[in-house]
Amino acid sequence: MTRASLDKQPHEVAAMFDRTAARYDLVNDVLSLGQDRLWRRATASAIDAGPGELVLDLAAGTGTSTDAFTQLGARAIACDFSIGMLQTGVRRRGSSGLSGGVAGVTFVAGDALRLPFADGVFDAVTISFGLRNVADTRQALEEMLRVTRPGGRLVVCEFSRPKPKAFDTVYTQYLMRLLPVVARAVSSNPDSYEYLAESIRDWHDQKSLAAVVQSAGWKRVAWRDLSMGIVALHRGIRPEKS
Repeated sequence: MTRASLDKQPHEVAAMFDRTAARYDLVNDVLSLGQDRLWRRATASAIDAGPGELVLDLAAGTGTSTDAFTQLGARAIACDFSIGMLQTGVRRRGSSGLSGGVAGVTFVAGDALRLPFADGVFDAVTISFGLRNVADTRQALEEMLRVTRPGGRLVVCEFSRPKPKAFDTVYTQYLMRLLPVVARAVSSNPDSYEYLAESIRDWHDQKSLAAVVQSAGWKRVAWRDLSMGIVALHRGIRPEKS
C-alpha cells in the first residue's frame, strides 16, 4: 500500500505519510511553487502566539510548520500519527529519538481523533493540511476544542476552492493531470500525490467547512482566502466558561 483511499482509514493514512516523509517538505515546496512558505507565515500570524503561550501543531509532520510558532517565542508541540514523519523531523534537528525539547519543539505521536492531552491545556491549536486526512472532521475539531483553554484560538489551514471560476478550472487540471506527473519526478512516494489531488477535489469549500467548525462548538468562526482561494484559513475561539 503506497496511498490511502478516500475513506481515510487511519492506518492507511499513517503508512502513506511514513513512506512520504523523506522528501515531504521538498516536494511540497516544488508542487506549491514556494507558496507553502507564505501559507505557514499566514498561519503563524493568525495564531499570533507569543512568549509564555503553548501551541499545539496538529498533523505537524516533520515540524516545519511548528518552527513558525517557536520563532515567535511560544512553546509548541508537534503532534502527528505518522511516526516516520516525526522521526524525520527529530533527525533533522540532530536527535535520534522522539524526546521532547528538540530545537525548541516537542514531538508527540498522537491521533487527531483521540488526542493524548488533558482538557484545556493549550492557548492555541492549529492544523495545516491535515484536517482533510482524518476520517471524521467534526470529531477532530471537537477534540481540538477539548484540549484548548476557554478563550483559546483555533486556526485551520487547508486546501479549499479557488474563487474565480476560470482559475478553478485551470487549478483542477493542474491537480488531476500535472501534479501527479511532477510528484513522480521528485517524491519518495508519488502515489500519495494522486490521493492528494483526489482528496482536495473531494473536500469542503470555505463556507461548508466553516459550518462544520461551528457545529463542533467553536465560536466567532471566520475564514480568509490565500492564493485566490487555493488555501483558506479558518479561525475560531473556544467559548469562555459560563
